[in-house]
Amino acid sequence: MGDQKIEIKLAFIAGLKEVVINEIKKHPNFHIAREGLDSVYLDLIKDISEIKNLRSVSKAYIILQNPKYNPLYISNHKSILGSLIDIVINKNEDDFRSFKITCSGADSPEVRNISSYIQEKYKLTEKEDADMKIHLIKSDETWEIGVQITPRPLSLRDYKIMHMGGAMDPTIAYAMNSLCELENASSYLNIFSGSATLLIEAGRCYENLKRSVGFDNEKKHISLAMQNIQKAGLIRKIELKEKDIFDKPDLGKFDAITSDLPFGMTISKDEDLEKLYQCFIEYCEEALNDNGVLAVYTNEHEMLKKIIQNSKFKIIKTLDLKFMTSAGAYLRPKIFVCKLEN
Repeated sequence: MGDQKIEIKLAFIAGLKEVVINEIKKHPNFHIAREGLDSVYLDLIKDISEIKNLRSVSKAYIILQNPKYNPLYISNHKSILGSLIDIVINKNEDDFRSFKITCSGADSPEVRNISSYIQEKYKLTEKEDADMKIHLIKSDETWEIGVQITPRPLSLRDYKIMHMGGAMDPTIAYAMNSLCELENASSYLNIFSGSATLLIEAGRCYENLKRSVGFDNEKKHISLAMQNIQKAGLIRKIELKEKDIFDKPDLGKFDAITSDLPFGMTISKDEDLEKLYQCFIEYCEEALNDNGVLAVYTNEHEMLKKIIQNSKFKIIKTLDLKFMTSAGAYLRPKIFVCKLEN
């Protein structure tokens, strides 16, 4: 490999870089080598299992980059890929039974040659839904060869028994909570709680929260959320209630309020979104403590921004996100972080 340096590549949703870097800084063993728009590269560390603790990162890889690392070169120098695989499977052999190579020209003789090497040396089976994800991609003038550190993405949480259509990505939930100054909070409210992703991420990261409450107006959502909360081991720490925002339920006051607001396909055709958002902001004005923080996520950000600007809140930060849905469409939602005007 010559002077090539093995690195750890952390991929995340575009727009979350600030949150990712702040989380990385909490780990003294991590050193940022360089940054991209939706990825950060770290120097290789001795124990890569530490990477699994990151909650703002979608996927993590061990990688090498070099202009000459095309499929033909790698097929003639298989030990380059082998060095990465060895790091990933070290003490984790039971996690990896199968592999998949992502590369343009995946059926070429060169890539088939690489595949045969992996099957023979590591006794892994090639399959579509594989445990070990290997990529060989070209970016600008440089080839990157990489192996995903974990069989499943870091963003795929172990507590997700039940999924909802349009449910929030857990890395976004972590980001929203991290912007709410929850280390200084004792009470937390999640409105339109859905599958409870925001509540669970808060419960797992902030043990200081004495009261965590979520409400939703659909029994089905609450049932799904309860199963996730139970799997997360937080059944005694999180209260779920069936409430409607238009009834302005009296649940007391909170140090932090979060919400993944309904938008797009997640609302019924006859629902007045502006009326809903207006009611939500008015409710939060009454339910948030004077020094509390409100964090809101929506795709309908222009509408929400106008309502906030005419409220008692001031916007102290926004994050512009960009990611592709499972249907292949791009979403460009925003996170708003607000405080009450003094």
